[in-house]
This record gives sequence, structure tokens and C-alpha cells, in this order.
Amino acid sequence: MSFARAITHNSVSRLSTTAARNVVSRAAVMSFRGQHTLPELPYAYDALEPHIIKDIMELHHKKHHQTYITNLNAVESTLSSLQAQPQTPSTVKEIISLQPAVKFNGGGHINHSLFWKNLTPAGSEQAKVVKGGEFERLVERDFGGVEGLKKEVNAKTAAIQGSGWGWVAYNKSNGKLEVVTTKDQDPVLAPHVPIIGIDIWEHAFYLQYKNVKPDYLNAIWNVINFKEAEERVKVSLILRALTLDESSKAG
Repeated sequence: MSFARAITHNSVSRLSTTAARNVVSRAAVMSFRGQHTLPELPYAYDALEPHIIKDIMELHHKKHHQTYITNLNAVESTLSSLQAQPQTPSTVKEIISLQPAVKFNGGGHINHSLFWKNLTPAGSEQAKVVKGGEFERLVERDFGGVEGLKKEVNAKTAAIQGSGWGWVAYNKSNGKLEVVTTKDQDPVLAPHVPIIGIDIWEHAFYLQYKNVKPDYLNAIWNVINFKEAEERVKVSLILRALTLDESSKAG
């Protein structure tokens, strides 16, 4: 029996609130009071070579991701100060004016935190599609196989004008894997849940691949962490089952 079929409405209802939260937290970027911090990479900066060189990884992680975090902390500090003041029309206008910076830098932090986890050294066990897993099942059903998935992801991601992200995302509304793109640092929004994300900002590839996006997109599949994708799909299936269970109770 597949994982998805095993999650019946009855079995979902027996999941404790704590257990459900623990499952979801593995795929989420944890939120804490205080300062956001740069997450450590689960591999060395040179671990993805020759597909992504050390210089790119180090610059991308230490400089670009850190900049989003620094700016996010700064704008949240300003926002907190404004919210503590009497809410005059002027104060409200200032709060509203900060929203684009929160979205951009917050999205950059969320997207990159997900991105590092969906990469792994080429040839590792994590770089192999889990045979008989839920990710493989959905990819076969929705794209005809991994090669079909790669082709659609690469085409749609390469077509992004300017900077952005290409995503393999699970649609909780229809239960399908879909390829979606987001501009700049916009994160994936409901009903989609991010499974695999590919950064198509120039800082992610230009030092190595120059302006040849297709070469970068072809290469990055060698270091995609399919084990992480499998876990994210399982979380998504649970979320969908929980949603369906709540809907049936409400009905």
C-alpha cells in the first residue's frame, strides 16, 4: 500500500497535534523571536563540485544569503518599533512602506534555507530518487518520469525574465506535482508546497556558467537531494490529508 493510501481520514484523526507539528517542522523554516541567523550547510562548500564550484557556494551562502538575513533583521526591528508606537496615519503609512522589504528579504531567507537542503553531493545516496517512493510515484504520474520533470522544470525556469526561482511544488488542492516559477525572491505560496527549488539568480551560476542558463540547469540535477524531496512530498501528503479530513468534518 502506498504512503498516500495509508493516510486515511481515520488514521489522520489519530495523529496528535504534537506529532503533526513535528512532521511539518522538518520542511519549514523555523521562526523564533529575535534575530534570524544564517543556517549551516549540511556539506562543505566544495562538496558539489564540479557541478557547482566552491567559489559560487561560498559567495552565495556567506554573502548573498547573509545579506537577506541582515536586511530582514533590520527591517523587522524597524517594524517592531513602529508597531509599538501609537498607530497614527503617519505610522501606519511607514509600516505599509516596509512590507516590500519584508517580502523580498524574508522570501530570500526562506527560499535559500530550502535551497541548501535540496542540494547534496553528486553520487551520494541522497542524490538518487527513492525507488518506490512517493516522489517517484507522483513524478511518473504527473510528468511521465524524472526526465520529463527535468525537461519541464528547465524550460520554465530558463524562461524567467530577470531573476527568480523555478520550483517543483505539490498542489494541495488537486494532489499533483506541478512546476511553478516565482519572481525575484517571492516564495512559493498556498496551495503549493515547495518540493525542489532552483535559484536562477545570476549569483547562483554566473561565475561558472556565465550567461548559459541551460548548462547550469542541466548540471544542478546532479546534486539535487531527492531524499529531501521524498520527505517533503510525504509532509505534503499529510498536509493534504489533514485538510481533507477537516473539510469532511466541516461538511
